[in-house]
Amino acid sequence: MKKSLILLFLGLMAFPFVAFSQIMPAPDRKEGEGPFNKLIIRGVTLIDGTGAPPIGPVDIVVEKNKITEVRVVGYPGLPIKEDRRPQAGANDKVMDLEGHYLLPGFIDMHGHIGGTGQGTPAEYVFKLWMSHGITTVRDPAAGNGLDWVLDQKRKSSTNAITAPRLLAYTVFGQGAFRPISNAEEAIAWVNDNKRKGGDGIKFFGAKPEVMQAALEENKRIGLRSAMHHAQMDVARWNVLHSARAGLTTMEHWYGLPEALFEDRTIQDYRLDYNYQNEQHRFAEAGKLWRQAAPPYSDHWNKVMQELLDLDFTIVPTFNIYEANRDLMRARRAEWHDEYTLPSLWRFYSPNRESHGSYWFDWTTEEEIQWKENYRLWMTFINEYKNRGGRVVTGSDSGFIYQLYGFAYIREMELLREAGFHPLEVIRASTLKAAEAIGRDKEIGSVEVGKLADFVILEENPLQNLKVLYGTGAIRINDGNEPIRVGGVKFTVKDGIIYDAKQLLEDVRTIVNQHKAREASRKLKQPGLDW
Repeated sequence: MKKSLILLFLGLMAFPFVAFSQIMPAPDRKEGEGPFNKLIIRGVTLIDGTGAPPIGPVDIVVEKNKITEVRVVGYPGLPIKEDRRPQAGANDKVMDLEGHYLLPGFIDMHGHIGGTGQGTPAEYVFKLWMSHGITTVRDPAAGNGLDWVLDQKRKSSTNAITAPRLLAYTVFGQGAFRPISNAEEAIAWVNDNKRKGGDGIKFFGAKPEVMQAALEENKRIGLRSAMHHAQMDVARWNVLHSARAGLTTMEHWYGLPEALFEDRTIQDYRLDYNYQNEQHRFAEAGKLWRQAAPPYSDHWNKVMQELLDLDFTIVPTFNIYEANRDLMRARRAEWHDEYTLPSLWRFYSPNRESHGSYWFDWTTEEEIQWKENYRLWMTFINEYKNRGGRVVTGSDSGFIYQLYGFAYIREMELLREAGFHPLEVIRASTLKAAEAIGRDKEIGSVEVGKLADFVILEENPLQNLKVLYGTGAIRINDGNEPIRVGGVKFTVKDGIIYDAKQLLEDVRTIVNQHKAREASRKLKQPGLDW
């Protein structure tokens, strides 16, 4: 499986016909209450996802899986006006959650479900996502095979399994009998992908004739697309080429600095560079933004304006590269000990073969270069948002020490670091993401007529996004003792109420079972025998 992971995630499209091993699918659902004929959630402070400020106390009425009423029932600091409240019948479900905060369900725009190389059963991944309030996930590659993802998608859509709703974006060329080499073959594959049930396509790169034909045809037949502009093709096809041809979203940031080049046409690679050596790949990538046009220069503004005019969406996935600027921080994140599977931990560890495990000799110099890379990258992303561009939240977890669910919250923190107001962070994670996948009439905000997807917690996430982590945030209590506060309390998906903390405990049980089978209770740090 290690070999097939490399072929997929490095985007070596000369091998589109690789067969993928599949992880264990999710078991039948045992968790959650509902949906109910009528559910009334009382007394919450609402952050609706549109960018509007919080308002409360609010009562929200859900019938089956649809929001039917959002009613303000009083004023902060005063008793709730009972005569304003929606009335509950004898058989209605009522949740009295005065003092809680309610947000739309989160959308992870870049959520790989994992593979046998990571050793991640679907139940483990899905419950990590759901325990962090993630109710919709776009799988950008269908790495377990399109049929496998579509099976899990169908079961999630009927709530037969405990899982976010899924969208399958098949990696371009997957299942082809030979490499796609011309426009006719590209058009045929794109239509076949729709016939098979794919929601869209994930590209890594190909020659311009193939990219142009595939993107144009995909848009013509009504599907959406994502692209990681891998270095093997970016010199001849960057973000501007993709956006002009109809690409929906760019992933990460590859291809954007290349579009911003002024005094060169190719990245200034070290002369012994080898793309298959991932330390070369990631270390050299950390120098890219300094090779681009400087912020607010004429060319920088020109490229940004063209992307804005094309209504282009950016999925930065800041978190997945964070180990590059601070390896120890990412490697020692507190949740690894209890929630990271031993097989996944081994996948993360330095290894010349596993994707994203490139810590062969990572130095202070690389980390400093990447910190500057982030400064310039974040400047572009924040200004793109300020000028009306769509920026959305995606995690790309399962690689580079980033764990499902937890990494999504870290991505929200990094959007905040880039300059987003917390309300803009929430909007990027909900309504803007829903727009990008064409589902904003159904999900993405708490509004009448939309599906009942909610994140409910006792703390105000605008004051501290850390309260969204499953491990919560640290606070000192009145006894001068450190305690944990926060963590999502309830995740509601499609009108079904899940105990988010119990889902996280289920994950912990899965991890402990795996550790017991391997007779290993401790995650070992690379090269240390402690």
